[in-house]
Formats: sequence, C-alpha cells, structure tokens
Amino acid sequence: MNATTRNFWIIGLALVALVAVSATVMHASADDKAPVEKAVVADGKFFKVEDAHSTGSVTAGGSTVGYDAVAGTLVVHAKGWDDVATDKKDEENNPNAEASMFYVAYFKQGASAQNRPITFVYNGGPGSATVWLHMGAFGPQRVVTANDSHTPAAPYKLVNNDSSLLDVSDLVFIDAPGAGFSRIAGKDKEKAFFGIDEDGNAFAEFITQFLSKYGRWNSPKYLFGESYGTTRSAVLVNLLETSRGVDFNGVILLSQILNFDLSPDGPETNPGIDLPYELALPTYAASAWYHKKASTNVTDLPTLLHEVQAYAMGPYAQALEAGGVLTPQQQTMVANKLHQYTGLPVSYILKANLRIDGGEFEKNLQDDAGYTTGRLDTRFSGPSMDPLSKEADYDPQSAAISSAYVSAFNDYVRRTLKFNQTRGFHLFADTSKWNFQHQPPGQNQQLPQSANVMPDLASALKYNPNLHVMLNAGYYDLATPFYEGVYEMRHLPIPQKLQANIRFQFYQSGHMVYANPESLKQLHDHVADFIRDTDNQHG
Repeated sequence: MNATTRNFWIIGLALVALVAVSATVMHASADDKAPVEKAVVADGKFFKVEDAHSTGSVTAGGSTVGYDAVAGTLVVHAKGWDDVATDKKDEENNPNAEASMFYVAYFKQGASAQNRPITFVYNGGPGSATVWLHMGAFGPQRVVTANDSHTPAAPYKLVNNDSSLLDVSDLVFIDAPGAGFSRIAGKDKEKAFFGIDEDGNAFAEFITQFLSKYGRWNSPKYLFGESYGTTRSAVLVNLLETSRGVDFNGVILLSQILNFDLSPDGPETNPGIDLPYELALPTYAASAWYHKKASTNVTDLPTLLHEVQAYAMGPYAQALEAGGVLTPQQQTMVANKLHQYTGLPVSYILKANLRIDGGEFEKNLQDDAGYTTGRLDTRFSGPSMDPLSKEADYDPQSAAISSAYVSAFNDYVRRTLKFNQTRGFHLFADTSKWNFQHQPPGQNQQLPQSANVMPDLASALKYNPNLHVMLNAGYYDLATPFYEGVYEMRHLPIPQKLQANIRFQFYQSGHMVYANPESLKQLHDHVADFIRDTDNQHG
C-alpha cells in the first residue's frame, strides 16, 4: 500500500456518517411560533431541496431534552456560481456543477434560536459520510460496540446516548458532497467539489444557506470536525469569517491533521524531514505500554508520555538530525532507548535506521503473535493478513466496528427516520482524484506542496481574536497522532497571546475517541464545558 493510498485509507476510515430524521412535525422558527418557510432555499438544476420532520427526546448531561429533527438536503454550487443571473460567458467559464448535501438537524423544543448554540458536525475522509460522529458520539441514539475488540455481527443495539451534545447545543450532522445521501451532478462535478478549497467552499455555502433557512444567523455558532474534518474546519472557519462575514464562537477539533508533512504515513518518501517519526513516538510508546510490550517501570501513562515527549524532541530529534554522521555506538544507544519505549527489537530498529513509520509499527508491534495492531485505535488487534508484509495491510479497529455503524444507521434512517426508503447510502465518495493543493490566505494561487492549512486557522484566529479552539485527541491514535496536533497548535503563526484561546484535552482512546465509553463521557463533558464557556451568554 503506497503512501498516498494510505493517507486516504487512514484519514478516511476515521469517520463517516450521517443520519436522518423523518416524518411530520414542523420546526419552529426563531420566534418559536411561526413555521419555517421551506422555500427560503431554491432547488437546483439537478436536485431539489428535501426535508422530513419528526420529534424525539434524549436524556443527556443529566437532563431530558425534547427535540424537533429535520433530515433533508440543500443544493449548493461550485465556487463562482452566481445566484442572481448568468450570461453566456458565465456559463462557459463555470462548471455549473451542483451538490445535494444531506444533513440531519436536531433542534431543542421551546428554545430561543437567538440564545441556543448550534454546532455543525462532520467527519473526514476526505469524502466520508458523517455516520461515526452521528451514531457513535453526539446523536440522540448511539450504536453499542465492543470497547477494544471485534463487535459481534447483527443484530446491533441502539441505546439512548447519555453523551449527546443536545443538552448544550442544537446539532447539524452534514454529509460531504458525494458521500452518505449527498450527491453531485453537472459538468466537471468531481473537479468542482473534490478538493481542499472546493470542499471548503461547498460547506461554507451549505452553512450560510442553513443559517438563512432556519433563522440561526444570531445563534452562537460552532464547527466540530474529525480527522480530515479538522483540515476542513481550518479552511472553513477562515473562509466564513474573512469572506462571508460570519464569526464563529468556537472550533472543536477531534483527531487533528493540519499539516500533512507531519503524518507518520510514508515519511520515507520525504527524506530530510524527520518530524513525523518524532511526533509519532509518544503514540508508539502508549501503544506498547497498553499491550505490555514496553520495557519501562512507569505504570502511569501520562507520566510515561511526558518522559517520551521530552526524549522525542530532545535526544531522539538530535540523533535523527545528525543523519549519516551518527556513530554506530550512538545508533545503538538510541535503538536501545526506542526498544524500551516501543517494544520493537533493537535489530529491527537499527535496520530501519532509527526511523519507523506508522504502518511498520502497526505490523511489527505484535508480530511475534501473528497479529496486526490497529491504526485508528492501537488498542485493537487482528490477525495479520500477510505475515511477511512490511506494513499493516488493513486496520483491525475499522474492521471491528464498521459493520455495526453502517448497519445500525441504515436501519435507523430507513425504519425510524423514514427519510428515503430507496436511496443508496455511500459510506465514502470516490475521491481518488482529490485535489490536495491548497491556496492559503494571502496567496494568489494553489501551492504545489503538501497540504498545510495551519495558515488558515491562524488567519481565522487573528481575524477574530475572540475565536476559541479546542483540540481533542486520543493517545492510541496512529492515523493522526496526538502529539502531532499539539505541535501544530504550538507552531501556528499567531501572536503568543492568542495561544490562550486554544485548549487541549486528551483521552485513553484512539482516533474515534468515543469508541471507548469512558472517553465518550469525558469528551461530552469537555466539549459541553467549552461551549458554555464561549457562547457569550454567561459571565
């Protein structure tokens, strides 16, 4: 599996989802009396706006919340589209592609839209549906899966989600163009929507339409993205603030990746850049500690990780920086230390020139037992597909829970929510030709380099100094290692004062933090506190 494929497989596998809602109840508008005017948003050339209404309740955060739900679609267009008129020249220059973007929105009954926060939630991929965050993290119902082992086959169990965020915010789960129940059509449709900048534009148009349709312009507003969804959030919040005049109260990031040069996937193709190995080492150590492979007397994981982080950015970084002038004795000294932290054989570490990427670690940590370690969550293990392979060739965590999420959601959306009984559900859009080139703020073109949206988040923080950012990360995540996210945040090109706008929360879980029930509760509590602290309604 090459580095490019791995990047899609990894980041993509980490989130996907979408949920829907149905039936017959109209949601109240901002004044909580008049029904919403459905015609606020126009149909497109290829697609029609849809919505289905229903009601429900959830017990979350210690209180019972009654909600109105809408499962529907909005029609969005490619960048450059003019909703007033198009002349012949415009039609020749614009691709005229459009997307029908599916969403499920939950609104607390009886709440004033002006005072009630609203959070836009999406998974990553790129090109993933938002089924994981919907059915595993914050929707009113969640599917029950095994904590760190393969979940048995159907029937799967849906339960009240005690950790739904509906106790503090209305929620809008959004499927990316081409994923879930979202669709794309028109000339050059993939080119119009499958790219960092193109995707950001589509989500910006969706959100501004949604604010108009449901009268939420004056609500406290939040973005919540996971995995590639964090990449999207950096682009999206800057786009909304600087070009559409929409300030957000907060951006909540889960399993962050902003600079793709820091990924532990395929760093050998970029020699001279050793940071990915250094930033992944704390996750290697956490994983070896969990599987009792580490040779250390430290019994407390946070203490161990503090020690490993200091070593990774100190002696280990210096050794890698020395390159070919490192003496054999120094190489052996470093290899012995890495063996202590990672459990990998000293001979293997030396053969790897002290540089082990994510796929190699996953394949070799439990290789003596014929098992591959999970990528999205290294607590998971599964039999190796090919015992002689160099790297892991599948992800045991994804294999362990995907069927539960997809099956439970398809049954829930069709049987309970009745959005559309015949439309197919696409877990992922075919984004094999995704455009990873990006035009950062202040540049006049997309840059021919690895994707890096750190400048976008920095621009948004400087443009709106009241914007708050929250990074959530799992210690056992090898798709987007937690210390990589810390490094990115600490190296944003912002005044030091604005670092105070960023808060960090870490969990003894993986990429999908909520796969661990205890971490799910912690995630809810931390995010709920973040929203209460930043909604400008307290204190």
